[in-house]
Amino acid sequence: MEGVQRRLSAIVCADVAGYSRLVGVDEEGTLGRLKALRRELVDPKIAEHRGRIVKTTGDGLLLEFPSVVDAVRSVIEVQTAMATRNAEVPEDRRIVFRVGVNQGDIVIDGDDILGAGVNLAARLQEIAVPGGLCISARVHDDVRDRLDAVFTDGGEPTLKNIARPVRIWRWSPAGLPAPALAAVADAPPPLPDKPSIAVLPFTNMSGDPEQGYFADGMAEDIITALTRFPSLFVIARNSSFTYKGGAVDVRRVGRELGVRYVLEGSVRKQASTVRITSQLINSERPATISGPSSMTAIWATSSRCRTASPRRSSAPSRRASNGRRSSGRGAARRAASTPTICGCAACRCTSK
Repeated sequence: MEGVQRRLSAIVCADVAGYSRLVGVDEEGTLGRLKALRRELVDPKIAEHRGRIVKTTGDGLLLEFPSVVDAVRSVIEVQTAMATRNAEVPEDRRIVFRVGVNQGDIVIDGDDILGAGVNLAARLQEIAVPGGLCISARVHDDVRDRLDAVFTDGGEPTLKNIARPVRIWRWSPAGLPAPALAAVADAPPPLPDKPSIAVLPFTNMSGDPEQGYFADGMAEDIITALTRFPSLFVIARNSSFTYKGGAVDVRRVGRELGVRYVLEGSVRKQASTVRITSQLINSERPATISGPSSMTAIWATSSRCRTASPRRSSAPSRRASNGRRSSGRGAARRAASTPTICGCAACRCTSK
C-alpha cells in the first residue's frame, strides 16, 4: 500500500504480573510504587540503551529499540535490579514484570507501531514467567553470543492468533531457574488471613441497555457495603470490573484476584418489574454457597423516575377502618401520597 512506512526494529512488550490483585490489595500504594519504579529504574534504562516508549497501557509498556542486543540487555538489567529490590518486599506486594522481546518488520503509524512483529512480542510477554524474559528464536540468534546471559529452550508452544510455530527461549534472574519461576507463576497467590470476596459486575439480562447502568450500580453498592466490615477482604471495583462482558471462570477469578469467594448476579427487566438475582460461589471448589432462589429481589418500576424502585401494592384495601368498603378513589389518593423510595444506585431519588 502506497505511503506505508516500515522499518526493522526490536519490539519489547511488558506488563506487571498479578496487577489486578495488587491494585485490589492496595490501589494507591501499588500505583505509587509503580510510578517510582518507572522514574528511578525502568525509564532511565530504556533511555540508556536508546529505546523509546511507544505507549503505556495501565500496567503495560510497548517499547521500540533500534538494536535487539540493546533491547535484551536493557530488559535483563531491569529484571536483575527488580529481583534485588523485591528481596525486602513482602511476596504479596511485589511488583514483578513479565517481558517479551521480538525482532521484526513494523508499520509506522504516527508515534505508534503496528504489525505482526508487535503481535508476536505481545504473545511472548503473555507466556513469560514473572520476573523473567521470553524471546523469539530470531532474537536468540542475534544475542546468544553477544550477551553474558543463559537462555533456556522453551520449545514451540501454541501462541494465541499466531498461525505458524515459533520457537521461544526463556531467561530468568540468577538464583531462580526458569522451571522454579514457572512453578511460582502457576501457583495461586496466597489467600488473605480473613474471608475474601470479589463482587463481579452484574449481567444485564434484559434488552434495555439503560439497565446496564443499574446493574453496575448494584454491584458497586454491594462492594461499598461489604467494605464497611473490617473482618472482610474485599477486592476493589477497578479490579473486579475487568471481568465485565466476558465468560467468567470462577476458578480463574479467584486465582487472579487472590480471593476465596466470588459474588455474581444478573438484572432482568420484564414489563413493570426488575428481577435481581445473585449467588455466592466458592472459587476453590466452584459450588454455590447461596443460590439464586434465596437471593432474588423483585422491584417495581416507577413511572415517574423511570428507574427500579421497591414494589408496592396499589390495590385498594378491602375494608376501611370503620368496617365499610373503601372507595377506589380514596385508595388511589392514599397510594399517591405514599412516597416511593427509588432503588436506583444512580439517583437515590424520592418521588411522590
